[in-house]
Amino acid sequence: MANDQKEKNILKSTALLQYILKANSYPREHEQLKELRVATVEKFNKPKSMMSVPVDEGLFLSMLLKLMNAKKTIEIGVFTGYSLLTTALALPADGQITAIDVDRQTFEFGLPFIRKAGVDRKIKFVESQALVALRDLIKNGKEEFDFAFVDALKSEYIEYHELLLKLVKVGGVIAYDNTLWFGLVALSDDEVDEGFRKNKVHVERFNAFLVNDRRVEIALLSIGDGVTLCRRIK
Repeated sequence: MANDQKEKNILKSTALLQYILKANSYPREHEQLKELRVATVEKFNKPKSMMSVPVDEGLFLSMLLKLMNAKKTIEIGVFTGYSLLTTALALPADGQITAIDVDRQTFEFGLPFIRKAGVDRKIKFVESQALVALRDLIKNGKEEFDFAFVDALKSEYIEYHELLLKLVKVGGVIAYDNTLWFGLVALSDDEVDEGFRKNKVHVERFNAFLVNDRRVEIALLSIGDGVTLCRRIK
């Protein structure tokens, strides 16, 4: 009976997600974002193609940036640039994004779609390990960001957090992606395939760390694969 109920819950969750996407998110998706999403799925096999943020999460981030009146943002982990293009479309004409990734090729795959949307001038791409790039920004001492989006190595999330608190202004927001890790954080380690277990441990450690971090207000949202918002208060 327990397994039957578990299967019903999974089916219900999947059906709800499909409803959200089909009835709400896809009709509001920007044309260049749709083209980029489709091209990414065609180019990259799963699970790599799943590194892009889902459409409902993109719409949420777009609205959040506009509500914040954000102008200067930083993105850690770009892949083909779905969240990057989402941000660039949401920012005002004089908005600026510092985008950091070790893989220039995947960024350049998405670049034609960004250019077609007419927002490439807002983006400064930095090909670098994230920790190196963040430390360089701190060393230069000139950057103060309104918003940061992080979707990179889960094992380094705590280190990113410590550095971003020196770069994001008080009142600014840091958004961390994948903080539910396919829902596996709700399972015991024994129930999780070995290939997913290591990052599950990293994500759980990070989530526990944030709960005790009084420098930020936090909210863990069950959108996409989990997004944790941190508003810097100290």
